[in-house]
Amino acid sequence: MHDERERVANLLGATALAITDDLLGAPAAASRLSMSAAAALIVLRAGPGVSVTELGRRVGLTQSAAVRMVDGLERDALVERRRGIGNWTGVHPTAKGRRTADRLLTSRTSQLTGVLDGLGETEVRDLGALLAKLLDGLYQGSGSADRMCRLCDRTACTPDGVECPVGAADRAAAAQPAARAAAEDGARTDHG
Repeated sequence: MHDERERVANLLGATALAITDDLLGAPAAASRLSMSAAAALIVLRAGPGVSVTELGRRVGLTQSAAVRMVDGLERDALVERRRGIGNWTGVHPTAKGRRTADRLLTSRTSQLTGVLDGLGETEVRDLGALLAKLLDGLYQGSGSADRMCRLCDRTACTPDGVECPVGAADRAAAAQPAARAAAEDGARTDHG
């Protein structure tokens, strides 16, 4: 006999899969881009100028696959490479690329808010709190805020001073080594 935790886990899996299937279709519906290319445009919309290698890391591609993806986006006039200081080259969205990213985010938001239509305001707020808690736990497992949030609308995630749960987990993880080092320095000073 299955327990309630297994039942809820199964419901969560079915929900996640149904939402993912819908979201995987969003880039195709809003443009003719692959999921990785769509994610790259959204990443670049939020933070233009990253290297091809860093962009690939953020969307889950190897360096060689990221080069091919950026080459394709550049051929479609969605991004451009800009030479920086020294050998640094950053990838930037073009005006067409920013418009495409905006359409992708609008499509994604529309689909996701539609999922919430069957819930009342209190249920939506409660679900938000639960999702924030789940995201914190998922971050602890993956340790990659950039990868987790590659399709996020960053402005929608932090309205009215609400902190992004993944960003908060990322900052907390970054602070831990610094706090540990400070504690070790304090211990050496006390015993030195």
